[in-house]
Amino acid sequence: MKKILTVVVLIFFFGCSTKTYETKVYNVPGIKKPTKKPYSVNGRFYYPLNSVNIGWSQRGVASWYGPDFHGRYTSNGEVYNMYGLTAAHKTLPMNTIVKVTNLRNKKNVIVRINDRGPFVKGRIIDLSYAAGKKIGLDVTGTAPVKIEVVGFKGKNYVTGYKVQIGAFINKKGAEKLSENYQKLGYNTLITKKGGFYKVYISGFKTYNEAKRFMINNKISGFIVGD
Repeated sequence: MKKILTVVVLIFFFGCSTKTYETKVYNVPGIKKPTKKPYSVNGRFYYPLNSVNIGWSQRGVASWYGPDFHGRYTSNGEVYNMYGLTAAHKTLPMNTIVKVTNLRNKKNVIVRINDRGPFVKGRIIDLSYAAGKKIGLDVTGTAPVKIEVVGFKGKNYVTGYKVQIGAFINKKGAEKLSENYQKLGYNTLITKKGGFYKVYISGFKTYNEAKRFMINNKISGFIVGD
């Protein structure tokens, strides 16, 4: 669990309101911009990131927090609502939109970062009660997860471009290829079009970003826009 009262620097962040997965989650009026200075918890310093790219990912353990913090202030000045789809992360910029996937049951949820934590070794994200419940944490308490940045300040960009790496008549073939790339840490998706199951690596904001990715990782395929 995060410890709100021991966070000594992060104060307020500005609000956001845009079209996203669930608009009500991201409408946060009246929130002021916080500092991005390092802060200390239990004698350890943390350094918030100034920015991250779409597709940035991290793996580790997720936990959830609920009644003990419901109604108290989060690190960006909001009032914590355990029934909202939000989360705490130690260094991601406030209002970053993140997809969290439970690696045990493959369930996922989209959340907005509005707090700092969890300050427990090995844990990378603390989900609200509602968000945790969507991926099964209300039963297990914690779980290994992958988190992926999909947007900022309430706007879900997800991808601008993606790389098609395969097309299959049989869905199982597409799923197997997708799983192979997931094991390497890539964001993948499968869509059915024209009788084929097409496999993509996604998360690129520009054509050049996707092209560099293909060259650097020696990936065959072609680039398409969303």
